[in-house]
Amino acid sequence: MIEKPNKDGKPPTVEYQEEEILVSCFLTLQLFNGTFGRAMEAGGVELLMQKLEKFFYRYLQTLHLQSCDLLDVFGGISFFPLDKMTYLKIQSFVNRVEESLSLIKYTAFLYNDQLIWSGLEQDDMRILYKYLTTSLFPRHSEPELAGRDSPLRPEVAGNLLHYGRFLTGPANLKDPEAKFRFPKIFVSSEDGYEELHLIVYKAMSAAACFMIDASVELTREFCEQLDGLVGPQLTLLASDICEQFTINRRTSGPEKEPQFKFIYFNHMNLAEKSTIHMRKTASVCLTSVHPDLMKILGDINCDFARVDEDEEIIVKAMTDYWVVGKKSDQRELYVILNQKNANLIEVNEEVKRLCATQFNNIFFLD
Repeated sequence: MIEKPNKDGKPPTVEYQEEEILVSCFLTLQLFNGTFGRAMEAGGVELLMQKLEKFFYRYLQTLHLQSCDLLDVFGGISFFPLDKMTYLKIQSFVNRVEESLSLIKYTAFLYNDQLIWSGLEQDDMRILYKYLTTSLFPRHSEPELAGRDSPLRPEVAGNLLHYGRFLTGPANLKDPEAKFRFPKIFVSSEDGYEELHLIVYKAMSAAACFMIDASVELTREFCEQLDGLVGPQLTLLASDICEQFTINRRTSGPEKEPQFKFIYFNHMNLAEKSTIHMRKTASVCLTSVHPDLMKILGDINCDFARVDEDEEIIVKAMTDYWVVGKKSDQRELYVILNQKNANLIEVNEEVKRLCATQFNNIFFLD
C-alpha cells in the first residue's frame, strides 16, 4: 500500500496496490507445488495447509514490496541481445545435449541473468525466470564473488577448461556423501501439468536449466555424465558470448549519458528492457531516477490498463522532468526526459527520435 499525505492535518489516505503481486505469488506457489487439487487429493486440507505454510514462510521473506515498481507489475523477461552466429552456437549446444542425454525434456539458457533460449511454455518460463534471477542466482553469486565456490584453478577435462558447477543438486560431485536431490517444478502440459526435476548448471556467466521427468531417479552417474559433457562446452560458450558482447560494445562507441531513460515492455513475448534500473534483485532495486518519477510511471500504467485503445500520455513532472507513456499494439514504452526548458513539441520530437533509434519505429503509429 501507499500512504498519501493529506493537507489540513488529516490522516494520510491509504491506497492499496493492484493484485499483480498476489497473482505472481500464486503462480510461483503453483510452479513448485502443483495445483491445490493435487495436494487435496494426496492429503486433504491438512496437507494443502502444510504446503502453503512451508512455501510462504520462505517466499514472503524474499518479497520486498517497498522496492516493487513497474517491472514487477509487468513480470517480464529480459532477453540477451546476440548476433546470429553465437545464437546458432547456443541452439546447437542445446540440441547436442538433449540428444546425448535423452532424459532431458526441456532446456533454458541464460547469460548474465538474461534469457537467450527456452523450450518451456512462455507463462512457465516467466515464473521460472523470476525465481532464477531474484532468488537462486543471487544466493550463489556472493560466494562466487568471494571466490569460495568458484575454483581458482579450473578443472581441465581433456584439453578443455571446465568452470561448470551445479546450482541445484550436489554442491560437490567428488563428495562421497553428495545428495542427488533436485527441486521439482510443475509446468503446463497437454493433460494439465507435468512434474519435473530442475537441474540448474552454471559456468562463469552462462547458466543452463535442464528439466527431466520427476518419475526418473537421478543418480551420481547421470550427474557426472552431465557435468563432463556440459561443463567444458558451457565454459567455452560463456567466453564466446562475453567476447562477442565486448566487440559489440566497442563498435557501438563510447556510451554518453543519454538525455532520456526508458522502460519498454512487449505483452506478446514478455520482453522487457530498462535503462532506469541499474540492478534489480529480490532484495535490492537500484533505480537511477527519483521514486516520485517511478510513481508517475505506475500511474500512467494504471491509466493504460483501463482502456484497450492505443494511447499516449505526456506529464510535466517535478522541476525539470517530462514523463511520456506510449501504448501501441500490445507494447508499452515509458520515457523520462530531463530537459529543463523543453516544450511539448520538443519532447514529442525527442521521443520520436528515441523510437527511431532504439526500436526501429517498430510500433508507434502517429
